[in-house]
Amino acid sequence: QVQLVESGGGLVQPGGSLSLSCAATGNIYRINVMGWYRQAPGKERELVASISSGGSTNYADSVKGRFTISRDYARNTVYLQMNSLKPEDTAVYYCKLQTAYTYWGQGTQVTVSS
Repeated sequence: QVQLVESGGGLVQPGGSLSLSCAATGNIYRINVMGWYRQAPGKERELVASISSGGSTNYADSVKGRFTISRDYARNTVYLQMNSLKPEDTAVYYCKLQTAYTYWGQGTQVTVSS
């Protein structure tokens, strides 16, 4: 049974920073992609950033230069460092693990507001 446990998130002022983490536990195939998605009210869930087991990264254009994704392979944990946050970054952020199957975390709220 694979589980994803997220932490981080919260309320931050515009221009501030937050860090998210997501730990995957269970029987995880070594070749995989971990990533972060977000969903704002009334909008579809969208990719924020992803990182493969080989280290390749992919970012949404809206977060390039501001967000950094990284992972600890030994701990099966993925991190998202978010800097220069904007109100439009407000959303529920979900961790995703993609192998032959897709697994999602429970989501964590990020609110950027003054």
